[in-house]
Amino acid sequence: MKVVLFCGGLGLRMREAGEHVPKPMIPVGTRPLVWHVMRYFAHFGHKDFILCLGHKAEAIKQYFLNYDETLSNDFVLNGGGRNVELLSSDTHDWQITFVDTGLRAQVGERLKAVEPYLEGEELFLANYGDVLTDAHLPTMIDNLAQSGKVASMLCATPNYTFHVVSLDDSPVVRGIEDVTKANLWINGGYFVFRREIFDYLRPGEDLVVEPFQRLIEAEQLIAHRHEGFWAPMDTLKDKTVLEDLLESGEAPWRVWDAPSTRV
Repeated sequence: MKVVLFCGGLGLRMREAGEHVPKPMIPVGTRPLVWHVMRYFAHFGHKDFILCLGHKAEAIKQYFLNYDETLSNDFVLNGGGRNVELLSSDTHDWQITFVDTGLRAQVGERLKAVEPYLEGEELFLANYGDVLTDAHLPTMIDNLAQSGKVASMLCATPNYTFHVVSLDDSPVVRGIEDVTKANLWINGGYFVFRREIFDYLRPGEDLVVEPFQRLIEAEQLIAHRHEGFWAPMDTLKDKTVLEDLLESGEAPWRVWDAPSTRV
């Protein structure tokens, strides 16, 4: 099943972390964020990627063109340094299609631009390219396949340190509670689509605002509620949190590792 990754946004809130690279290329540990997202999908057997490029597209292209698996995997060196034997591998069986979808295009426009590369795909996956999770992807796919609907979205509980305030027409506060306990669900950025999603797209539109509203009106959008790990990387604080988890050996999104070997 093909995976569409939206990697072309300007990432304005993360400019201080990487002014000269797109947000998906900002490192988490020794590898860029987009590698972690792709490795998640590859773990579940989905290794055919379509990257929707825009801002600083050359940085993403150069990273994969020059990818050196010896820097990411254990290996044996012999023959006086002439022979390298990889003890493990990660990207050798990935297929990656790089598509320039415009510098300032909306996400819906980027998806529409790669429609020709999805010919023959009854179902496909999509992701914003800047969120990590440990959600069980096969279950999400199966739920959409069995539902007969057009689209499924991962819904996560917010992990922000804010409080939700209950108000009415008066200035009196009627309630306040931690956002993580307020029974709020947000767009988690992981999608499963049928090809019919393109019937709901219009020129110049974002993905969620207008097309998803059409799906809702047609009762063709379902939610996959996930109460496990989910984290975006929108700010430097988010980056620090992810790197701290990685360094501690507790990085839940690394579903491809056994819990005792997550580093």
